Amino acid sequence: MRVIAGASRGRRLVAPRGWDTRPATARVRASIFSRIASRFEIAQSRVLDLFAGSGSLGLEALSRGAAEAVFVDSSRAATAAITRNLRQFGLEAHARVMPLDIRRALAELAKAGERFDLVFVDPPFAQDSSGEVLAKLARLDLLNAHGIVIVRQFHRAPDLEVAELERVNLATLGDHRIALYRRAGAAAAETM
Repeated sequence: MRVIAGASRGRRLVAPRGWDTRPATARVRASIFSRIASRFEIAQSRVLDLFAGSGSLGLEALSRGAAEAVFVDSSRAATAAITRNLRQFGLEAHARVMPLDIRRALAELAKAGERFDLVFVDPPFAQDSSGEVLAKLARLDLLNAHGIVIVRQFHRAPDLEVAELERVNLATLGDHRIALYRRAGAAAAETM
């Protein structure tokens, strides 16, 4: 698995061993980032990568010019792989790794007043907590006004609806469903 674009293009990513982590393939990452590009400028953005696994999505964003990324995963093997990837790409100064449960990490980030432009939500398919995480992101005000949330789920997972967020794009790639969300009313605010 390699970074597909940007300053780290072609560099090999380390992923935790075993079946617990399913890194986003190059095809899935290409699809995600092409959907983002038409709506959002990645350069200088603040990125939050939840259920980060190998960190492939956040690392791809850093490679494409994101200013900073926060990686959250409760697995020690995952956070060790992310730390190793950051070190080998020379990106440690632009990132923070939080080896915490998602709920605790979101609470800590909110308490610190953190806000993000781009958020990746990629929970395990078998224990999909995407709806809960989307609701917490909105309730804790962790998304900047024109920020985007990208959710990757199993293609048969139930549709997600969160009052404060609106889905602006949906695609199915094999057994993955990729949905983009933004704050409800963000499009109206852009046209004013």
